[in-house]
Amino acid sequence: MADTKDLSMIVDASIPIIAIESPDERRVLALLLQLAMQKGLGFYQWSATRGLRRGGFSTELGAAEGDPTNLTDPQELLQHIAQSPGPGLYALCDFHPYLKNEPVNLRYLKEIALDYELLGNSIVLISHELSIPAEIGRLTAKFDLRLPSDEELMGLVRQQAKEWSARHQGRKVKTDDSTLKKLIANLRGASHADARVLIRHAIFGDGAITESDIPEVNRLKFELLDSEGVLRFEYDTENFGDVAGLGNLKQWLSMRRNAFLQTDNDRPRGMMLLGVQGGGKSLAAKAVAGFWDIPLLRLDFGSLYNKFHGETERNLRNSLRQAELMAPCVLWMDEIEKGISTGDSDNATAKRVLGTLLTWMAENSEPVFIVATSNDIASLPPELVRKGRLDEVFFVDLPDGETRAEIFKIHLRKRNIDPATFDTEALATATDGFTGAEIEEAIVSARYLASSSDAQLGQSDVLSAIHRTYPMSVMRAESITQLRNWARNRTVPA
Repeated sequence: MADTKDLSMIVDASIPIIAIESPDERRVLALLLQLAMQKGLGFYQWSATRGLRRGGFSTELGAAEGDPTNLTDPQELLQHIAQSPGPGLYALCDFHPYLKNEPVNLRYLKEIALDYELLGNSIVLISHELSIPAEIGRLTAKFDLRLPSDEELMGLVRQQAKEWSARHQGRKVKTDDSTLKKLIANLRGASHADARVLIRHAIFGDGAITESDIPEVNRLKFELLDSEGVLRFEYDTENFGDVAGLGNLKQWLSMRRNAFLQTDNDRPRGMMLLGVQGGGKSLAAKAVAGFWDIPLLRLDFGSLYNKFHGETERNLRNSLRQAELMAPCVLWMDEIEKGISTGDSDNATAKRVLGTLLTWMAENSEPVFIVATSNDIASLPPELVRKGRLDEVFFVDLPDGETRAEIFKIHLRKRNIDPATFDTEALATATDGFTGAEIEEAIVSARYLASSSDAQLGQSDVLSAIHRTYPMSVMRAESITQLRNWARNRTVPA
């Protein structure tokens, strides 16, 4: 096994302390036991509740050796290891709280490490999160467990299917090759333990792996990752059938769908959607994920910032790491100008955030498709929007008459109202300069107007609501005209 081989190399290099960050404690302990058996080392595992035990056995060390204590106290534990001849491999589970502001514990760890050639004892620190103090940093090697390969994930699926079959009189789990491949693709980035949980969730409910299981698997996977970032999993994606207009964008995405999902070379990186507020940028971002049938993650730059130095960049790094683990996915960077505009008062932080983002965009090799939305591209740094960072910049303009008519039909159908009972062409003419969001709000207002008089919604109600509305193109005519003029020869019409 590759993990055992890599751990073996660290032990052979005589590195006395190994730090392993992983939520999969059982897997780590199993790997360490296997390594100890291969090398003929004594293996012991410790926790604050059970004390020190021989690895792989349930007998407490104290009971086996006549020691009056089972060594649940961290300081007594380290004193015991410092005085015990090796060679031995000691796995300390969740020891991280005993490293903070604990000079005696740190000194014991340092002495164990410095006496490695004399005693031969190695310490393995295991926790979901580890911050190694500077006192022992040079004596410590960090080790990351490899995530399961596609073959290992398929093995876990077969294992869980076999278990379900044994519980149900030998019945077979139902699925097809296409759905199975999609499940495996969406399990990438999960640990062995998390993948097992996700597979059981997909199989054990109905004994089948179906298309309907995939969104729920993605949702649970996101929750199991337990990131400290500021990402949100968007449960509701859209279908491009519910998006009026945007013909160029739809064609562009259709041409790149297979390249993103099936190839590693020349994979599309992402796009910028610039446009008027309420023009449909958010709807388009959701529709990309729905069209490509992959998870949608939303990074709200407005909630990214933290008052503590360095925490904002850490929030961003955690979020980007989580997006990699959720790949293939769409990463929707909503109102990106709020986070990296270098004209803000917090200029230094904005520059650090921009640097973190640009570095990730250059180095990331996972299928994460960026959809960045912005209302003011003029405030964005040019190095973000140049070709190579993002594939294209689309401008989502105010909808034309044909698109407005289609928007009316879409929102009427969503409310179980027959569009054929309305003159949508006349409604489209009356809403010149309206955004899609303003058209929807006109329908909502018209329904309230009709219900107040116990009447059925009609054409006159909608027209009345339209005439009472002052669209954004009127209230902010100057800024919208300026934006449209700027985008005319600089962006691709969506």
